[in-house]
Amino acid sequence: MEIRVEKIKNPKSKPNDSELGFGKYFTDHMFVVDYDIDKGWYDPRIVPYGPIEVEPSCMVFHYGQSIFEGMKAYLNKDGEAVAYRPFANIKRLNRSAERLCIPQLDENLVWEALRKLIEIDKDWIPKAEGTSLYIRPFVIATEPHLGVRPSHTYKFFIILSPVGAYYKEGLKPVKIYVTDKYIRAAEGGMGFTKTGGNYAISLYAAEEAQKKGYTQVLWLDAKEHKYVEEVGTMNIFFKINNVLITAALDSGTILGGVTRDSVIKLVKEMGYTVEERKLSIQEVYDAHEAGELDEVFGTGTAAVISPVGVMNWNDNIIEINGGEMGELSQKLYDRMTGIQYGKEPDKYGWIEKI
Repeated sequence: MEIRVEKIKNPKSKPNDSELGFGKYFTDHMFVVDYDIDKGWYDPRIVPYGPIEVEPSCMVFHYGQSIFEGMKAYLNKDGEAVAYRPFANIKRLNRSAERLCIPQLDENLVWEALRKLIEIDKDWIPKAEGTSLYIRPFVIATEPHLGVRPSHTYKFFIILSPVGAYYKEGLKPVKIYVTDKYIRAAEGGMGFTKTGGNYAISLYAAEEAQKKGYTQVLWLDAKEHKYVEEVGTMNIFFKINNVLITAALDSGTILGGVTRDSVIKLVKEMGYTVEERKLSIQEVYDAHEAGELDEVFGTGTAAVISPVGVMNWNDNIIEINGGEMGELSQKLYDRMTGIQYGKEPDKYGWIEKI
């Protein structure tokens, strides 16, 4: 399908790189394609960024059929626009779509749309160190109908946002509150997808944690409330006695992060043993008591690597690595951002030129 383009007549002024924050500003254009049960996906287009019009009975408002992704584009050292592992995100988008009964998207169309959109809005990619262009593809159910079934119509969008650091702490270690009262996902549910409901369910506990002075919540499993799963919007890793441990994906309750996958490949290349398994929060605290908990860090597209300096589980507060960023966390951050910005070799073929 040919992508038609309608360019904006009055471009917006761009923010300074120093004032970006995360998700506050949006570029001049967006991509849209529609779906109808009788026609399939049709009319792909790039149009000026702006409000969308749907009916109050639009099914996404009532039954929550929505999915999204998050990825980034960068300017490399030669000034070229590049994207980091976009096809991994596009494939994950379709895995989410399948679980929520949303029609599959053509991967090549999504990539072509993403490329063309970034080409048009390339001047929005920030240049300061640590900044990037965040890419948000998403699908919503649009049929005006009240009744619990999959929608017959959908819209797929891609919007772009120039961003700085996700957490205000930047690379400074964050404080994590462990909850065994609330859950994020249960086996048989949608925990492995990127759907709005998984984030809505996290808000209450996150608000409680922030009132106590913590940045994010560490979720435990829904059945026994003892095994670590995710932290807020990220996967989480524990370096215990020189072994890197993270929750396995086989329960279907954890998002298979693209950054998570990258970290596992990189640390194995560095010679570390990686264990994807059940890890109880008690084992984490026992390791700290024995002096064997070296580092804890989260991984995700938004933050890349986010070191954890403090954990609170049932008012048992522990400090990790003296509250400082660990050596491995720093190496991983430097290696990954080096690849993303073209400063280090991309031996895995993770970078796609726009």
